[in-house]
Amino acid sequence: MMGFERIDATNLADVGGKGAHLGELSRIDGIQVPDGFCVTTDAFHRVVSETPSIDTHLDLLSRVEADDQAAIRARSADVRSAIEGVAMPDDLVAEIRESLVRLGEQGSYAVRSSATAEDLPGASFAGQQDSYLNVVGLEEILRHVRRCWASLFTERAVTYRRRNGFDDRKVRMAVVVQRMVFPDAAGILFTADPVTSNRKIATVEAVRGLGEALVSGRVSGDAYTVRDDRVVSRAAVGTPVLTDAQAVRLVRLGRRIEAHFGRPQDIEWCLTGDDFHIVQSRAITTLFPVPVTDDQENHVYVSVGHQQMMTDAMKPLGLSLWQLTTPQPMHEAGGWLFVDVAPILATAAGRERLVGTLGRSDPLIRDALQTLLDRGDVIRTLPDEAAKPTGPAPDGAPTTVETDPGIVTRLIGNTEVSVAALRQEIRGLSGPALLDFILADIAELKRLLFDPVGLQVIMAGMEATWWLNDHIEAWLGEKNAADVLAQSVPHNVTSEMGLALLDVADVIRPYAEVVAFLQRVVDEGREGDGFLGELAGLPGGQEARDAIRGYLDAYGMRCAGEIDITRTRWSENPAALVPTILGNVRNFEPGAGKRRFEQGRQESLRKERDLLTRLRALPDGERKAEETKRMIDRVRAFAGYREYPKYGMVSRYFVYKQALLREAERLVRSGVLRETDDIFFLRFEELRDVVRTGHVDAELILERRAAFRSYEALTPPRVLTSDGEVVTGRYRHDDAPPGALVGLPVSAGTVEGRARVVVDMAQADLDAGDILVTAYTDPSWTPLFVAAAGLVTEVGGLMTHGAVIAREYGLPAVVGVAQATRLIRDGQRIRVHGTDGYVEILG
Repeated sequence: MMGFERIDATNLADVGGKGAHLGELSRIDGIQVPDGFCVTTDAFHRVVSETPSIDTHLDLLSRVEADDQAAIRARSADVRSAIEGVAMPDDLVAEIRESLVRLGEQGSYAVRSSATAEDLPGASFAGQQDSYLNVVGLEEILRHVRRCWASLFTERAVTYRRRNGFDDRKVRMAVVVQRMVFPDAAGILFTADPVTSNRKIATVEAVRGLGEALVSGRVSGDAYTVRDDRVVSRAAVGTPVLTDAQAVRLVRLGRRIEAHFGRPQDIEWCLTGDDFHIVQSRAITTLFPVPVTDDQENHVYVSVGHQQMMTDAMKPLGLSLWQLTTPQPMHEAGGWLFVDVAPILATAAGRERLVGTLGRSDPLIRDALQTLLDRGDVIRTLPDEAAKPTGPAPDGAPTTVETDPGIVTRLIGNTEVSVAALRQEIRGLSGPALLDFILADIAELKRLLFDPVGLQVIMAGMEATWWLNDHIEAWLGEKNAADVLAQSVPHNVTSEMGLALLDVADVIRPYAEVVAFLQRVVDEGREGDGFLGELAGLPGGQEARDAIRGYLDAYGMRCAGEIDITRTRWSENPAALVPTILGNVRNFEPGAGKRRFEQGRQESLRKERDLLTRLRALPDGERKAEETKRMIDRVRAFAGYREYPKYGMVSRYFVYKQALLREAERLVRSGVLRETDDIFFLRFEELRDVVRTGHVDAELILERRAAFRSYEALTPPRVLTSDGEVVTGRYRHDDAPPGALVGLPVSAGTVEGRARVVVDMAQADLDAGDILVTAYTDPSWTPLFVAAAGLVTEVGGLMTHGAVIAREYGLPAVVGVAQATRLIRDGQRIRVHGTDGYVEILG
């Protein structure tokens, strides 16, 4: 047994999350906690290990598959029954009796479960186990201790652990026995707003009497919103449960608890007379983390991931390398990067430029920023001359570049020569020399990535696209005309990548045994490149292997989330491409790649002739046609290059990664690292130090692995303030039909078909005519566009990769559709309105 006075955070393994928190709470000045003690995890382990029937049932439970819910239900019930019926050792009974005598044996107690994996920073098991109130007498307390032990194996608790990677045998249970408080009122306090995540806003919910019905969700209580020591809103039925002064005092106690634990808290409280008692406090694990700053200024953070089509969490090595690559100062929050735009929004000129630029790429970011500006409580206004030159750059370099396709050819050639030189120079390097070389080479990467001429070319193509859409709609009433004009433009490495996989399918299609073998690779869920070696023994296998390897030589550095160097590349896992290759074998005839490109080119030319003819028939038509022709030429000369700088960057990243993994293998062999992927959880500078010194902080790597798992469960916001508030924008569509899912129109046309909701490209199974629905697309998804008839994504903008390729392939597309992968079910029939920006679910 351990009394609360003996417990602190170091006793987590002894008393579980709830017990450790109660011990910590009892140590905070000014916080009243009803007295109690914990039946430790050692008692639980002793009883379980000394009872053979329990061990047998646990062994049977461990053999159950994670998705076999019926078996989990039956086996977990067997474990619970065995635990509830166990005889407790006499010495354990004596210890519990002595602890009760110390507290004053008479009276009622709360008996609550406290698992060692609950209420942790990365996972909240709140409500997963049981709590019992008004338990009176030793025998009843003993019975409810056993029931708490058994509650570790409810069907819901076992399922939750399976989904979050916790081993049933490694999670132990302590039990909290605590004096009951019979309050006048009780409830919950959130020290951060659970809806907006704003850390400066606290929410109090209160009911009369015990708060269990409120905690369990059976009743609704009064609600108080408190900010800056003032109740700013209240919702009460009849006479309020708390006075404003009491609500403010409770929040002050909550702030003291929050400061002690170092993060926002979900607190259960009771009020007896005028005294508040705290009966539990746990971290609010659903809040998105806030970038750490060393000032008290207001900051407004815009997500980098939403601009880069990478909304997954990134590992430390990936974050640090991206920060070394970009010229922008960036702030980290968990596994994501953000740019602080508050200094730009502080001036009228900055606001107009930033909101206008972001509005073209992502209307939801624009609307969120406009919401903050309209509120006026976050952004401090400065005169224009006081603006600091920070945050996103202006609209781009001057677009005075001549419309000369040869410029693009030279830019691509420069990158190819540089990457080839890198591959030669990095060979044989190891130790500090390798890390120093990569750091120096990043300067060359940035030189190419931010080449002023390259930026001029990209902006010229984008501005010509905008000009065409604006002027053609004004002159001819036709929306998004540039979408057709941008089909099959030259030098688009991403669209070429998708068509090249059609050529791979052409090689494989004639060989039935190869096709059957590759289907087994998919059915068996195989990963890696081992299957390539097995191809050689099949008729046509050598040709198939050479075709796949040739594709990997050109595009194997790509993958989903490729701005994170730690992500697995296609060359490292070619099996990820096999489902798409088989789809191409099934859905297309030989020569489809070349035909597809030529069809797009011819359609673009037809559209050009049609537009110019219609323009010449207008007043001042010759001038309008001449200007339009110049812009069409600029689009076709420059739009394709938009995709190339990132291709050059990830080509370089892959060379770095291969060299760093070789270095990691050396560190594993020498005993410095446990696993090669340990390097992914070190920042680049930390890795340099490890390589230089031969020493690593193993605990730091373990902590970062655990933190990364918690980040993966979060959804990053587009816009976040330094108060932690997640600001959500919305579309201003007045013309969408009722029930439609609205988004941003990025590729014109309307298409109806079967929705295929795909979260992992390696699991994709598209037939011709299907509509691809996914969270986001980066260049790695392009091979799927070839078979798709349309595109719907949750994230994206007018000039992001998915939009550019959708236009080039002629796919109607709507991006930025909030929760599309949840609201649209796989297999449903939908209609995509790529011109007007909405999706209809037909059934």
